[in-house]
Amino acid sequence: MSDAPYDPYIPSGQQGAAAGQQGAGNNSGTARLQQQIDDTVGVMRENINKVSQRGERIDALQTKTDDLAISAQGFRRGANQVRKKMWWKDMKMRICLIVGIIILLVIIIVPAVVATR
Repeated sequence: MSDAPYDPYIPSGQQGAAAGQQGAGNNSGTARLQQQIDDTVGVMRENINKVSQRGERIDALQTKTDDLAISAQGFRRGANQVRKKMWWKDMKMRICLIVGIIILLVIIIVPAVVATR
């Protein structure tokens, strides 16, 4: 056993060799590896931020969709009421026209029939 502390990331049997390789080559490799790790961590943080922003946008979109669905339901209800009102108004107009034509015919035909007798 050596006096070096246990490091789970260094395979067994290489602790003494790693402790003896404190040269410039090992430091530059470690620095390069640390830089890659830092870059990866930075990219992951950006991705996490983007995902959270996307989640917020999705929540906002869901809220807008719900509001639009409620508005559409209200519009449909209002449109049906207007359609029924217009149908009744049309029917009243047709009935008035028919009654007017019948009255006009009665006014024209009755005196003609009475005059021929």
